[in-house]
Amino acid sequence: MGRVTDRTKIRTVRVREGKLYAGRKGDYVAVEEPLDIRLNGQQLSLTMRTPGHDVELIHGFLHGEGIIAHREDITEARYCDGAVVDGDSGFAQNTYNVMDFTTTRPQLLPLATKNFTTSSACGVCGSESIDAVRQKSRYALVKDWQVDPRAILAAARALNGEQAVFARTGGVHAAALVDLEGNLLVVREDVGRHNAVDKVIGWALLQDRLPLRDCFLLVSSRASFEIAQKACMAGIPLLACVSAASSLAVETSEEFGQTLVGFTRAAEDGDGRMNVYTHPERVDLADAEG
Repeated sequence: MGRVTDRTKIRTVRVREGKLYAGRKGDYVAVEEPLDIRLNGQQLSLTMRTPGHDVELIHGFLHGEGIIAHREDITEARYCDGAVVDGDSGFAQNTYNVMDFTTTRPQLLPLATKNFTTSSACGVCGSESIDAVRQKSRYALVKDWQVDPRAILAAARALNGEQAVFARTGGVHAAALVDLEGNLLVVREDVGRHNAVDKVIGWALLQDRLPLRDCFLLVSSRASFEIAQKACMAGIPLLACVSAASSLAVETSEEFGQTLVGFTRAAEDGDGRMNVYTHPERVDLADAEG
């Protein structure tokens, strides 16, 4: 399995009291490598990701695309020989960047002719409309609970301490599934924010926890359409993000009855703030003043 961080040499530049300083030092960067996703032997997608938890990543991706519904839909997941050839033997090497999933339903085979191309900066091409989500979604979002805003902030505070790769590199996003008391159930990091989300949803699918009705999704990035889409597909009623929400994420959450929270900023002293864009009824404001 590839590394999640790597070492590099950098040139440092600083200005202090008007004086210019320069130096050299070693630094850590987040690893970004391609993952060739194959379904029943045929290429389905090529994504750029941080190596690790690839089985969860692909399960989450396939679920978000509406290709699988349960872990039983997959009979085998294996790494394959890649495009790198060993200079001595002449044989292809396993670089752990090519993975083939075999499905229980042979009729899924034609789906492999549909190409998805993703990168660390964008979501899944081909899933760009609310109508597409509506056609694929299997779960209605429950409306029978409320969460204390202080629990959301506590989760955001706790997430900061669980981002080991970010602490070292500053170059990855994190996603977490959180229970209604603010406890982190699972945390995953990746250079792609949508990959981090796929990993936690893939974890839940492999644990037979879908739909995720009694928890919320917390991401260390902005909320874009593809993240709102993946949350809706997994039955997650509330999505909280550390940064802003895009207009299409707001429209998607509004349409599907999902609570969307942005600018979730937690201070170390327990204080914090957040903006609720859609369906505020899930946020318990009974103790609120003003």
